[in-house]
Amino acid sequence: MIKETSEIIFHVTMKLEDGSAADSTKVNNKPAKLRMGDGSLSPAFESNLMGLAKGDETEFTLYAKDAFGENNPDNIYHMDRAKFSAEELEIGAIILFDQQDGAQIPGVVREIVGESVTIDFNHPLAGQTITFAVEIIEVNE
Repeated sequence: MIKETSEIIFHVTMKLEDGSAADSTKVNNKPAKLRMGDGSLSPAFESNLMGLAKGDETEFTLYAKDAFGENNPDNIYHMDRAKFSAEELEIGAIILFDQQDGAQIPGVVREIVGESVTIDFNHPLAGQTITFAVEIIEVNE
């Protein structure tokens, strides 16, 4: 049974409010791995997993603040068009940006006006209510 410190392996399918699938670990048959309480998922998400056991399935809905957060206007940047190749500049394109620590962060092209490109670094599912369908594959203490 899942406890506050359990390590779990699970499949998750995320659906938007209109019922369309946003993402699923089942597409590539690569389940997610999580140590409860490590901060990688919201406390609200984790609370819906507490007490479940191997083989259990559940479905729950979280509002934006408890799922991927609200859209943060501070995560939207205006950049010089010259920094991009012509192939990258398409509305909705996801571009990886290098951070100082060597990690990469994805940004979505939201708008192109003249020499200005608007890049949104919010999570693509931020600001949305998400329904999660979860299937527990394995639970380790």
